[in-house]
Amino acid sequence: MSRRLTLRPLRIAVLTGVAAGALLVPATAAFATDQTPTPGATDSTSADKEALAKKKAEDARTLKEAEVRKAAEAQKAGGKDYPRGGVAAGEAPSQDDNTGTLIGSATGALLLAGAGTYVLRRRTTARREG
Repeated sequence: MSRRLTLRPLRIAVLTGVAAGALLVPATAAFATDQTPTPGATDSTSADKEALAKKKAEDARTLKEAEVRKAAEAQKAGGKDYPRGGVAAGEAPSQDDNTGTLIGSATGALLLAGAGTYVLRRRTTARREG
């Protein structure tokens, strides 16, 4: 057996791996778009803590008052003021999770591997018969 015949499967495996990597690298970039969170400042004084607690209490009171006002207005309207679809109706916005990119890259890699296998088997058969 010559040296050329023993290196052919290795060469084919390397080329197939490079082609599959070229298809899968863009798919992995979809996961790298998330930003890493930055740590916040943890050195807060007691005055800062008190001010923050007062602010939270004031915000909570303001929200409760707004809810009471809104409920009173809804009772006056008699339920005729319904939201008109979309986010105002409580519908969640769609999320872009790049699933299509991942599925497309995986499908392309499988098609490439299948085509490579078909070509190799055809060449081997032609060489044996030929």
